[in-house]
Amino acid sequence: MSRVDSLLSILAQQGANELRLGTDREPKMLAFGAPKKLSIPSTPEDTLRELLGDILDAEREQSVKAHGRVDFVYEAAGLGAFQVRLTARPAGGFDAVFLRQTPRKPAPAPVPVPAAAPAAAPPPPQVTYAPQSPPLHAAPLPVTGRNDVPGEALAQLMAAAISLRASDLHLTQGVAPVVRVDGTLRRLGDEPIDLLPLLALSPMREERLARGQSVDLSLEVPGTGRARVHVFQTQEGLAAAVRLLPGSPPPMSSLHMPVPLDDLADLPHGLVLVCGATGAGKSTTLAALAQDALRRSSIVLTTLEDPIEFALSAPETSLLRRREVGRDVSDFATGLRDALREDPDVLLVGEMRDPETIGLALTAAETGHLVLSSLHARSAASAIERIVDSYPPERQTQIRVQLADALQAVVIQRLLPRARGGGRLPCVEVLRGTHAVASLIREGKTAQLGTAIQSGRREGMILLERSLADRVQAGEIRAEDARAVCNEPASLAMLLGRPDA
Repeated sequence: MSRVDSLLSILAQQGANELRLGTDREPKMLAFGAPKKLSIPSTPEDTLRELLGDILDAEREQSVKAHGRVDFVYEAAGLGAFQVRLTARPAGGFDAVFLRQTPRKPAPAPVPVPAAAPAAAPPPPQVTYAPQSPPLHAAPLPVTGRNDVPGEALAQLMAAAISLRASDLHLTQGVAPVVRVDGTLRRLGDEPIDLLPLLALSPMREERLARGQSVDLSLEVPGTGRARVHVFQTQEGLAAAVRLLPGSPPPMSSLHMPVPLDDLADLPHGLVLVCGATGAGKSTTLAALAQDALRRSSIVLTTLEDPIEFALSAPETSLLRRREVGRDVSDFATGLRDALREDPDVLLVGEMRDPETIGLALTAAETGHLVLSSLHARSAASAIERIVDSYPPERQTQIRVQLADALQAVVIQRLLPRARGGGRLPCVEVLRGTHAVASLIREGKTAQLGTAIQSGRREGMILLERSLADRVQAGEIRAEDARAVCNEPASLAMLLGRPDA
């Protein structure tokens, strides 16, 4: 019997279900998210180790050091089973969370039916969207370092949102959930939610929120889908934005692109940028390109994501290495620097956020790697200028030369609601790294890139306004929606007025 059983005994007496311990922290007891009184001073590391006793054996301690956390089931004498999570802190120390498992009720004994009575029809099966809980006496859960699994209530909300074809689920403390369907917000019921218990965050993540920081994580609901979750504090209270994702990326051929982009997955080296606003489908396009690259060639693909999103899968002929910023590596720049020594053929970088990451991505693209990444930009020309302007003036000439040599393509995306039938369609601007385009970038003549795109249709280039006009004229999107997202309203108006332009 471990000394922690005495605290678990108090937990049971108080009707609570969760005990949180941590190095140099006061123990906390919660009843389904609501704090319960537990007046115990902070526990130094030696005291915490003494409390845990054999629970923190050498094997589990080694797993925590190697993987950051370990999950297992602990059977407390006379109290039942507890799901335990031990989590390492980056700055030293660790946390322990004990979550009491709800005992399963035995099935009721069958009621005898008289021989003369007709057999009753079986009840309809109940459908649940939540993942099944592990059995109470299951072996310790393996440490995989993969995505978290949401609790039953959050899983059901995600399943309801996915059934409506929603792209996002918005959650706010004390407010009914809201979903975004085809770009439009709508309420998901009228019942306000209690967000913190719904998310079931680890103590480390709760501490980040308490310090005014945000939290990013990935969730996976078996049989339903995946999600990227951003949790943050607002004036109205805790809030979360949940981006709903399919379990695996779609093939490029199913994305209904107005111009072919499949060949980008076959490039031997260079930089491919997918740009657009949040929610424009950048991650979907990048994941589709990465998955196609894995299937078509024998490659090593390394991804750096914040957090990991789509579930890529590698055939036997390829190798997939996925790293999550904040969990497997401290930042994008460090991950890129490491990746250059890991023999990758393709690098998928979730976002180029700073000059160091941009510089390393360009170096990787120049030295024989294919780099797929995203950037927030409204046009191909603005994407080029954003990269160059992130450096001081004395370095901009060098960056233009590097970019001219490395750039293979810039894809600008918009997602617009279909005119009929629901769903959304992509409209794109595509710039290809031809010799003419490279010369314009090298000489700083980005204002002339629009003309190069307009005359480069044979090379697979297209202006955003041409893409929008084609969709409108085909009856696929509405003209007012196209005007709302275009870069050059006058150009779009001219194209719509001249169908043969």
